[in-house]
Amino acid sequence: MTPRPAPASGYPDVLVVGAGVVGAACALAAARAGLRVTVVDRGPVAGGTTSGGEGNLLVSDKPPGPELELALLSLRAWRDVAEHLSGGSGLPAGGFELEPKGGLVVAESPRALPALSALAARQRGAGVEAVEVPADRLHDHERHLAPGLAGGMFYPQDSQVQPMLAAARMLAGARALGATLRTGVEVTGMLRDGARVVGVRTPDGDLPAGAVVNAAGTWGGAVADLAGVRVPVLPRRGVILVTAPVPVLVRHKVYAAEYVADVASDNADLESSAVVEGTPAGTILVGASRERVGFDPAMPVHVVRRLAAQAVRLFPVLADVPLLRTYRGFRPYCPDHLPVVGADPRAPGLLHACGHEGAGIGLAAGTGLVLAQVLTGVAPDLDLTPFRPERFEEVAA
Repeated sequence: MTPRPAPASGYPDVLVVGAGVVGAACALAAARAGLRVTVVDRGPVAGGTTSGGEGNLLVSDKPPGPELELALLSLRAWRDVAEHLSGGSGLPAGGFELEPKGGLVVAESPRALPALSALAARQRGAGVEAVEVPADRLHDHERHLAPGLAGGMFYPQDSQVQPMLAAARMLAGARALGATLRTGVEVTGMLRDGARVVGVRTPDGDLPAGAVVNAAGTWGGAVADLAGVRVPVLPRRGVILVTAPVPVLVRHKVYAAEYVADVASDNADLESSAVVEGTPAGTILVGASRERVGFDPAMPVHVVRRLAAQAVRLFPVLADVPLLRTYRGFRPYCPDHLPVVGADPRAPGLLHACGHEGAGIGLAAGTGLVLAQVLTGVAPDLDLTPFRPERFEEVAA
């Protein structure tokens, strides 16, 4: 679809609801495509799920299929974004700490190795680089790993960004191309011209636009409701631990093989597996937990303890490293573990970019790219059929 031509009064071609990393990526890509863009958010920039993320750009945890295809496209798009934002600014890696650090998946038991090898073989067929690491070579990658691990798989393409910086820098890049950012603006309804969505309602007045992009993260379902369409996005809470800054102890993203199963699980109860990685600031991030508890804002102490114990089992050296802080966020979870990306035929003029669960930061740049292509009438670089917004109604029928 292409947005309805904006009136001469200067209404934007595209209004993006959400100033997190996905909304920022959509705004930048649309602005780079020559569209007039406005971004609105009821809170600050990156104030929702983005602020609770680690910043992972992963292919290692995805089996072959639509999400992996989007992840590979997004890795290329992230590099393009970094180059665009670095141009003439003097900022390295786009100014948001893009690190192609690679990911190391480790098996604590020999029983986990066959599944790990089988997944890697399938991923290689889809364009992923995966290098088997025998037990006696694990310490070549991470010298502080615990002894006795069974082996692992190294994924050179896995990368990381600082998610809040990434959102802020992309929005700054969009504004440099003429986009407008309005924070503290809550969307309370949709403007209609017949069946078509032509803007949003807010307590401060109506905001007409040629098209509306729902990039509201965990609240993507609520924004879809305003247009009278169903997009079943649910919150899935996760907890992150941050250590005090230390000399380099962890060089890559390192996680236990069980993490892949946790990502794909439909279980509403608590699941956790060790995910450990360093940052340019010297801190070490420890995750990852998943549980569906609604928007319960509590910091569950038992989850903090569980994650700390799992991290120390992988890296015994961390037992003596002080914990600086903890934070939690809510992943926008869809029942089939795929994001909702593309135009919504049930509400012409409305597009979605939400429901990415824990992969939203990694998939953001690719999501922005394909939505900008849809908005400008260009065939997208990826088949969006698996991500179509109406698919949940098709299943229900």
